[in-house]
Amino acid sequence: MNYPRAELLAEPDWLMEHRDDPNVRIIDCATLEAYRRAHIPGAVQLPTHYYIKENGPPGEDHGTFVMPPDQFEQLMSKLGVSNDTTVVTYDDNNALVASRLWWVLKYYGHTNAKVLDGGWHRWLTEGRPVTFHATRPEPATFTARPNPAVIVSAQDLKEMHTDTNCQVLDARTDAEWDGENARGNKRVGRVPGAKHLEWLNFVAKDDRRQFLPREDLERMATEAGFTPDKATITYCQGGIRAAHAAFVLELLGWDNVRVYDGSMRDWANRDDTPLTLE
Repeated sequence: MNYPRAELLAEPDWLMEHRDDPNVRIIDCATLEAYRRAHIPGAVQLPTHYYIKENGPPGEDHGTFVMPPDQFEQLMSKLGVSNDTTVVTYDDNNALVASRLWWVLKYYGHTNAKVLDGGWHRWLTEGRPVTFHATRPEPATFTARPNPAVIVSAQDLKEMHTDTNCQVLDARTDAEWDGENARGNKRVGRVPGAKHLEWLNFVAKDDRRQFLPREDLERMATEAGFTPDKATITYCQGGIRAAHAAFVLELLGWDNVRVYDGSMRDWANRDDTPLTLE
């Protein structure tokens, strides 16, 4: 597809060749029920939800809502992932959770990770082998090294969203953007100055569910008012779709992309953050 950072994607042919490589760990990010039905041979199941995220109380700015480093280290150890492992993530939901895991790995200093392009849908559609036998890897040692350059807090966003050198991407649905769906938040609206680009638009709607070609993604971003030369902050309701959007922008070669991990679950339930529907 000629993406500037095509190495962030794994193609099914490549995965077929490397699925028995001891230095490659395939992680199925679907539910346990789906994993038990069928999965890619050699894949381990991501046993934690909600989406590698801490369920801290909304409205408390403790900097991040991502799973704490000690818990993430334990999780990666259980999955057989060391700091030297090549990780390939996939799911059955347009790479939503797969991209989230990719981003959390990046946040914790592990940049050798790929998202399977098309995920489970493409693998199944192309008739590749599946199994219902679980993979139980040997534990590994993983050291989390948080990288603050890929994340922003509410305080960061309050200071940055008015900066002309910064752009804010709202990856939510139309109904959330318009304020029709409050998602249980105390307030509705969006960050002033944010531009809307729903995450589902990045993925093809055919049976293979691949990311759209580079030209389509770049045109979409341009038409929504985004440029690759500015710092970009992505958000949604809980940081999951925001991570998906961040993955796509990095796939396009954008250098300065950060996720507001608290997203509207944090922002719209505080008393010190601006919201608008204009």
